[in-house]
Amino acid sequence: MSDPTTAATSSGRTSHAVTIPNSINMVALLGPSDEHLALIERAFDADVHVRGNRVTLQGEPAEVALAERLLDELVTILRTGQGLSAETVGRAITMLRAESEEARPSEVLSLNILSNRGRTIRPKTLNQKRYVDAIDKHTIVFGIGPAGTGKTYLAMAKAVQALQDKRVNRIILSRPAVEAGERLGFLPGTLTEKIDPYLRPLYDALHDMVDPETIPKLLAAGTIEVAPLAFLRGRSLNDSFIILDEAQNTTPEQMKMFLTRLGFGSRIVVTGDVTQTDLPSGQRSGLRVVEGILDGIEDISFNRLTAHDVVRHRLVGEIVAAYDQFDDKHRNGGPR
Repeated sequence: MSDPTTAATSSGRTSHAVTIPNSINMVALLGPSDEHLALIERAFDADVHVRGNRVTLQGEPAEVALAERLLDELVTILRTGQGLSAETVGRAITMLRAESEEARPSEVLSLNILSNRGRTIRPKTLNQKRYVDAIDKHTIVFGIGPAGTGKTYLAMAKAVQALQDKRVNRIILSRPAVEAGERLGFLPGTLTEKIDPYLRPLYDALHDMVDPETIPKLLAAGTIEVAPLAFLRGRSLNDSFIILDEAQNTTPEQMKMFLTRLGFGSRIVVTGDVTQTDLPSGQRSGLRVVEGILDGIEDISFNRLTAHDVVRHRLVGEIVAAYDQFDDKHRNGGPR
């Protein structure tokens, strides 16, 4: 953007004018029916006036400066060829309010992991970017957080990316079938019918990332394997990208068994939510205890996501946050 002009008013408020480059479509920047502009006006204690490609900001100096930074970030995102949505603008505002110097919102929101059928998978929060970066840098990564934070979805995207780039020869996706006590032989039906209900969420994510018609071929060839945790016992998994989902439902012994399947040229990502354990009462979760055992070991990374990283419907994040507050109050002796 071109150099802004700033003037101070007698009330201590600042008037700040910014010229948007001619190469930027103002409708794309401001949103359909000025939807993005309305978001910006609600988010900052500043008045925003637009005339042509000139935006004037009036308000408290700190708020005006932050709004100007937001415009710069949005222009940078548009220059990458990525469109803007109300969700993108809202997430950029949240990141700027967090005042993190680690990464600019435009760096987080324009990082492409995987594209398929016109859809691009990207991190949508700073914690998600940290998680994705950790997967690139470490052999074993733990993604711990509530539902909807993208921990499994992003791990799947990184697995498909690694397979496409020929950095691994296969993807192995696993979950503990905890409701069946892993004794799948007692369930009715064929093996596929027995395990399908437990693994269906992994198949759903896979269909978003790989052309559906190729999935049966990849499964038949063993290039992609989806299996209950019990089926990994005794194996050494080389040149593989291995994901263990719902890891809060593993026992400490199962977690140890899984982690020691790691072979040469492989990566492991373990995801789970320690607040949603379905293990029988009195049984410890392997995900709860593993950080105390492995913390500090080089090439192992623990990453935590929170309600602020929920990327499902807006209400999901609010529901998760409300339950967290309830649990905190209960732990501190408050009424249930």
